[in-house]
Amino acid sequence: MAIQSSTFDYLNLLKENNTREWFHANKKTYDGVKANFEETIKDLIESIGTFEDMRSVEVKHCNYRIARDVRFSKDKAPYKTWLSASFSEGGRKSGKMDYYLHVQDGESFLGGGMYSPTPEQLAKLRQEIDYNAQELKNIIYHPKFVEVFGEAEGDSVKSSPKGYSKEHPEIELLRKKQLFFWHKFTNEEVCSENFVKQVSDVCFTLKPFLDFLNYVFFSEQEPTIIL
Repeated sequence: MAIQSSTFDYLNLLKENNTREWFHANKKTYDGVKANFEETIKDLIESIGTFEDMRSVEVKHCNYRIARDVRFSKDKAPYKTWLSASFSEGGRKSGKMDYYLHVQDGESFLGGGMYSPTPEQLAKLRQEIDYNAQELKNIIYHPKFVEVFGEAEGDSVKSSPKGYSKEHPEIELLRKKQLFFWHKFTNEEVCSENFVKQVSDVCFTLKPFLDFLNYVFFSEQEPTIIL
């Protein structure tokens, strides 16, 4: 399933008219955009299911609402101006590291990784890096991975984390407070018939990194490394 190019037209109009009155006056158009995106999600569940356990996952477990939670935000615009979904065993509320798809005019991407870790998760990752950084480095510095994602993004502490020397050989990785990767898609790619396959291929390349994080954070089993 391809994303229709009219999706970007609608999202741009929503950005210019981000009110409940405009949204409800154009609800029929939104319903068409939503239905098209949900068909794409359905196809992605099937495609990603060839290398992840997605047997119990439905569209509703992946799709995000377009309505924003503005209770604690200075920006009171009621709606997001993008579409988004995430894919993992158990769905987006499972708590596991997942594949996040973001569709927005000129800013579409597939991403994943450690974005908002708990203090416990961050401590576990740093401990793993301290004990065995090579496993992580073998994943994120693999030529194919670098070709698709480039370098890791995210904030770092300025000096060194508590308990670790500034002279530690892996200090650059230890400084990371966030560690995530993303692959951008052009509007033409998003609207192509090949989009589901492109997204799935990017997910497959990202899988070893997410497996590693899920192992560090949640599991006692060794991650499955596929490159």
